[in-house]
Amino acid sequence: MMSMTCHNLEFLRTRLDPMACACSSNASFDRLQFKDGLFRNGRKCYRARKLLCCRQDVGRCRVLSTKAPETFLSGAVPDPPATLDLKTESSNLVSLSNLFEVVADDLQTLNKNLLSIVGAENPVLMSAAQQIFGAGGKRMRPALVFLVSRATAEIAGLKDLTKEHRRLAEIIEMIHTASLIHDDVLDESDLRRGKETIHQLYGTRVAVLAGDFMFAQSSWYLANLENIEVIKLISQVIKDFASGEIKQASSLFDCDVELDEYLIKSYYKTASLIAASTKGAAVFSGVDADTSERMYQYGKNLGLSFQVVDDILDFTQSAEQLGKPAGSDLAKGNLTAPVIFALEKESKLRDIIESEFCETGSLEEAINVVKSSGGIERALELAKEKADLAIQNLQCLPAGPYRMALEEFVKYNLERIA
Repeated sequence: MMSMTCHNLEFLRTRLDPMACACSSNASFDRLQFKDGLFRNGRKCYRARKLLCCRQDVGRCRVLSTKAPETFLSGAVPDPPATLDLKTESSNLVSLSNLFEVVADDLQTLNKNLLSIVGAENPVLMSAAQQIFGAGGKRMRPALVFLVSRATAEIAGLKDLTKEHRRLAEIIEMIHTASLIHDDVLDESDLRRGKETIHQLYGTRVAVLAGDFMFAQSSWYLANLENIEVIKLISQVIKDFASGEIKQASSLFDCDVELDEYLIKSYYKTASLIAASTKGAAVFSGVDADTSERMYQYGKNLGLSFQVVDDILDFTQSAEQLGKPAGSDLAKGNLTAPVIFALEKESKLRDIIESEFCETGSLEEAINVVKSSGGIERALELAKEKADLAIQNLQCLPAGPYRMALEEFVKYNLERIA
């Protein structure tokens, strides 16, 4: 089957194809073809939908980097300073509540404001918002906004956060929440953080509209910030969400998926929002472009590391710990870092995956192969590599509680596997 290289692909700088289907930007599409795939998990039989972006002369599109793999997603700023030793294990796991203690007041104010900025025009949408905002979220993204805001405010000589800093944190959490609602609909997930999802409680129609409304409301507040750099930055994130979903749907059960492709998709779905959050905070502090870029690189690499760890946990934690069925990504044909690494060593894993788990017990067998082949260990090394890059980009910040919290959050992410 022919592959097609994306030309002039500059990853993480928005020069990516509009449909994120791995075709060059001037490609014309004859159709979007949906292909049903049948797979079983135990006694139940599910339908997997594969999105294939087709042209008359191309079977399945591929994303191939125009850069060498080692530099494609490095995210390193030239001549980085010394980094923390992430190989040294902490004697005590980092407590997230303690980690965010330095911005606890900021987060408390954010929690009070979230429902009010969603608006009360529609009681059903308000009820859906209350469900998702109250589902045990850690407010990780707005906390990162506040930490970077306060650290960079010291550089700029600001005495306190601006109203733009606070509004940015609220916008980021709304966008994240909207993306979760839509993700659950697309993934047909029944649980989120151990609680029923919005579409389970209110139906798919309400869930889609609730997500759309939050995206629209956040966009309105974003426009009112009247900062074109931040508006462009956050608007790109919303586009990236859609691009990531399309890329994921187009590669289900595809055992030829490459690590670079996985990292691009992970950027779209996870790291893009975190990178925009941290850079936007720096922009509103008024620091120089180099510092803002380093905050972007911190957020990008933290986001990639976070997604890799999430994908490891899908194999190592129980359904109770995850708040969703274990191995759910693999069951749906979404091949993540542990699987990609395992496929390099175990040819039989390809056969199991390409059969789409039609045999009873085949999903459990595939999970065991991933665990025994070193896929999880290699994925952990990838997560540590991205974590190290994140740490490097914090060296421009003044020493103090905010920079320390940002560093400790990187450690916390890795220690989730412990």
